[in-house]
Amino acid sequence: MTLKVPYDPAVLPAGVRSRFVDNSNGLEMHVLEAGFETVGRPAILLLHGFPELAFSWRKVMPILANSGYHVIAPDLRGYGRTLGWGPVSYDDDLGSFRLLNTVRDALGILRACGHETAAAIVGHDYGSSVAAWSALVRPDVFKSCVLMSAPFDGPPDLPAATTEATTAPIGPDIHQAMAALERPRKHYHWYYSTRPANTDMTECPQGLHDFLRAYYHHKSADWNPNKPHKLEAWRADQLALMPTYYIMDLADTMPQAVAREMPSPAEIVANTWLPDDELAVYVAEYTRNGFQGGLNWYRRGTTGFDTAEQQIFAGRTIDVPSCFISGTSDWGVYQRPGVAETMRGTVCTNMLGFHLVTGAGHWVQQEQPEEASRLLLAFLREVGPKR
Repeated sequence: MTLKVPYDPAVLPAGVRSRFVDNSNGLEMHVLEAGFETVGRPAILLLHGFPELAFSWRKVMPILANSGYHVIAPDLRGYGRTLGWGPVSYDDDLGSFRLLNTVRDALGILRACGHETAAAIVGHDYGSSVAAWSALVRPDVFKSCVLMSAPFDGPPDLPAATTEATTAPIGPDIHQAMAALERPRKHYHWYYSTRPANTDMTECPQGLHDFLRAYYHHKSADWNPNKPHKLEAWRADQLALMPTYYIMDLADTMPQAVAREMPSPAEIVANTWLPDDELAVYVAEYTRNGFQGGLNWYRRGTTGFDTAEQQIFAGRTIDVPSCFISGTSDWGVYQRPGVAETMRGTVCTNMLGFHLVTGAGHWVQQEQPEEASRLLLAFLREVGPKR
């Protein structure tokens, strides 16, 4: 159900407002803004991931605004109160979720908020892909790029030349190999791409509040077993070393996977980075919309329907200043073996920092907002004068 109503100011920090703008690409985007009172400030565009919202940036926005920036955080296509993308069913055309179309969304929201350029585009989780592609395709607009939690390994290569003698590889694919493990497993991207995934989550037996509470806890530094490390290769036995929120037990739904790690009442009370009144904002938005809009981003990736379009940029690098920020307890850094190394070695030619924040898991800007903000501002100072 669509809802064109700004947030109640009571749920937002002082100095952050909620409003709607037309992004000239079919969306009325719900945005949170800080530092909007003064004309002429350079812009910082903050892009969230899954299952998140513009609200995920609430803790860093005032800090960045107090340093002289106009900070803009939209609910991305498929999420929250942004309108024009749905209602969405599993059978709808995925075309609008092409990565290059989400770059156009980013361009549109920036211009709608009064800017021709941004000092930085910052993306977390799936938003990292949009930020990376935006900096790669439009370095004239996005003057620097910060990727959080999800490394970027560049555009896909053009297909290799083939001959009639070429044959398909022999042996099981990665999904068959994971299913054949002694403890059968499956990859969460492909689970999220299935028809039942949205219903599994929206109609989960524990209810959305407990599902999201367990999901956010399981991927945070609060879950002590999160001890990520590099993996040898994209191989079933190596992928199976990751927690079950990434490499799920074969028969599980995601609510079943995370329910086993539901935090105790004492752990919930001790959680200062996502107290129940803030979790309630996520619960309300996903209760109204469901998850299919966000899941479509995963379906885009697993189906590869826009790969040919991306291959136009094969070999192109991100040449604007960039940095990477994540948590020491975030498996997202390593879930695709070798990608972080490729990003640092060849894809980002001007990477100024690679930071893993102590005391943070996957939700680094929520778990450790002061340190995430400090790193962002230090990067912007190193890049040069505000733009």
